Amino acid sequence: MLNSPKQNETIQLRISGRVQGVGYRYAMRSVAQQLGITGWVRNMHDGSVEAMIQGNGDALADMAAWCAQGPAFARVDEVSKTVISGEAVHEHFKIRG
Repeated sequence: MLNSPKQNETIQLRISGRVQGVGYRYAMRSVAQQLGITGWVRNMHDGSVEAMIQGNGDALADMAAWCAQGPAFARVDEVSKTVISGEAVHEHFKIRG
């Protein structure tokens, strides 16, 4: 059996804790670019951060693991993950507000 290239997957993340005002979105964009992940990240009104990430399974697992730690001044209490189907393909990783 031939190995076929891994298909990109899409995961929605919701990160809660002290994740706003600590450079979380900017650090996440940097890590996403290093891992070849596309999508977006944004602050939510309830103080959490939401992200939609696309990439291969290994890169997404690495990104989710990073999200559970976050940047130096963050305190992550919880990361919820939801697999998404039918999401439009993103070309870059963007900060959305």
